[in-house]
Amino acid sequence: MIKQDYLFTSESVSEGHPDKVCDRISDAILDAFLTESPTSRVAVETMCTTNFIALAGEVRGPETMTHERFKDIARHAVREIGYEQDGFHWKHAEIISNIHAQSADIAVGVDAAGNKDEGAGDQGIMFGYACRETPVLMPAPIYYAHAILRSLADARHSGSEPGLGPDAKSQVTLRYVGGKPVASTAVVVSTQHAERLSVEEVREIVRPHVVNVLPAGWMCDEEHFYVNPTGRFVIGGPDGDAGLTGRKIIVDTYGGAAPHGGGAFSGKDPTKVDRSAAYAARYLAKNAVAAGLADRCTIQLSYAIGVSRPLSVYVDTHGTGQVDEERLSMALQELVDLSPRGIRTHLQLNRPIYARTAAYGHFGREPEPDGAFSWERTDLVDELKNAFGA
Repeated sequence: MIKQDYLFTSESVSEGHPDKVCDRISDAILDAFLTESPTSRVAVETMCTTNFIALAGEVRGPETMTHERFKDIARHAVREIGYEQDGFHWKHAEIISNIHAQSADIAVGVDAAGNKDEGAGDQGIMFGYACRETPVLMPAPIYYAHAILRSLADARHSGSEPGLGPDAKSQVTLRYVGGKPVASTAVVVSTQHAERLSVEEVREIVRPHVVNVLPAGWMCDEEHFYVNPTGRFVIGGPDGDAGLTGRKIIVDTYGGAAPHGGGAFSGKDPTKVDRSAAYAARYLAKNAVAAGLADRCTIQLSYAIGVSRPLSVYVDTHGTGQVDEERLSMALQELVDLSPRGIRTHLQLNRPIYARTAAYGHFGREPEPDGAFSWERTDLVDELKNAFGA
């Protein structure tokens, strides 16, 4: 029996969180490669701590992409986030780069040659999910956790809240009744701030960004509205805690409301199915729900390195499906070629669209004119409805 009445919590972290700083740098380097050559191969990792950034990974692309360029890209990314603090400053941080050429063994397995199609860049399992809890068909707790931090970041960047720092976290607990979210029971926001601000001042700065994001009447009671529970958050970002690419995979996806295959996204070009197949799985699940074929849908894809076709395509509609799950799986595979090349072509992923995905979630975003968030389109709805006579 599906549980109907419960509490569920998801968290988000801001673009200035140390791990997200690293995600942003890695994806900015990826975008630079794809701008120069859409067929570049990139797997770049970033680590950061007090006034120090380390870049590592494997790439294949134009010779114009040098270590000095990588360092410039990293500085620009940190500057855009807004770090000009003594312990972490875009201009003064030491940056080292050990990015090097991609392994020839990997290239042999992945590249197309002769009658062999392009293979997956690695083995693994990827999940996509969609549900009817929000207009963008995302789980409500992660949707609102992201929205709170995005609202605070917009205020910081606009200058309307100069006392806020780049580093922040949010956590939203919602009550579900009959399987649907009805109210928040607790909200936690921790945000870096100027030393001149008191705990109460920070609380009142944060309050409208929570109240305005949550649906009317959903705000938790005062006792369970936690803002900077430790009382002070002046030292933050990489100066307060080291960061690493790929450590916020649940924040990046569904906030724990759906399975995760384990692979991170940022810094990886779309031949890496960790990224592209997770986008494809979300795209298929979202279209199935948008077409009215289910209220909830989880899709799992699995791949083997060097093999072009998925090993399995699993569909679970959690008892909410209006059609047979096996038939839905087959229909989705007929509509979209789920080989790495097919996914990249269908969603047009070989474009410099990734730096903007590095914070506030890879899913539940609006498709953009240049092709960013193409996996959020619902352009399969009519075909799915026709396939099932809906």
